[in-house]
Amino acid sequence: MTRSDKVDTAPGETSGASTDTPRHVAIIMDGNGRWAARRGLPRAAGHKAGAEAVRKTLRAAVEAGIDTLTLYAFSSENWRRSDEEVSDLKGLMRYYLEREIDELAREGVKLEFIGDPSAFGPDLWNRLQAAAARTEENDRLRLVVALNYGSRAEVAAAAQRLAEEVKAGTRDPASIDEAALGEAMQSAHLPALDLIIRTSGEQRLSNFLLWQAAYAELLFVDTLWPDFDGAALDDALEVFRGRQRRFGGR
Repeated sequence: MTRSDKVDTAPGETSGASTDTPRHVAIIMDGNGRWAARRGLPRAAGHKAGAEAVRKTLRAAVEAGIDTLTLYAFSSENWRRSDEEVSDLKGLMRYYLEREIDELAREGVKLEFIGDPSAFGPDLWNRLQAAAARTEENDRLRLVVALNYGSRAEVAAAAQRLAEEVKAGTRDPASIDEAALGEAMQSAHLPALDLIIRTSGEQRLSNFLLWQAAYAELLFVDTLWPDFDGAALDDALEVFRGRQRRFGGR
């Protein structure tokens, strides 16, 4: 990653270069399949290598002092993949939970989920809930894993909740503004999003945290996700610190 990876900033960033570590970083982990294909390996091998990259990146995030790290692990559109690949991904989640939960707990990582992980079935969903419960008192870093997540669905669900309050007579329609909609989001409790990183060279958000990304910095890098590591995250944070953020100011 170099400064050439920098994308144009959207209207609305603070004046002057940031000197602080971003509080909330989100990553679109892309490129597992291509990583495997280039090595003549099955896609499952790419996903396994991607899980190793998660471990390295998580450790670096803890060391960097990031408050919240959100990872796009499985989108609501990923169900379109083959049954075999979805099954491999579910198996990898079970494997990762069994192998890593002790270290997450030991390192002070709080595990949370957004989306609808219950769609993966009761066995995996129960394991996910148990892992989250085990780490709920931790406060060194919040790891948010987006599973069966779609940003449009999150916005639509928030709008529906507000509409139900209006119908029940507990909310005045005139009270629905940006703040009200934001507070109705599933991710409302998370810090404001500072930085989104997408690996593999693709330059789109793919239905990930669209509302939250309004004034986030965007960084697109060519590195395939399995090759991403602590050094790559450090480079991304250095790019972030050089960005001009004004949030609508001059």
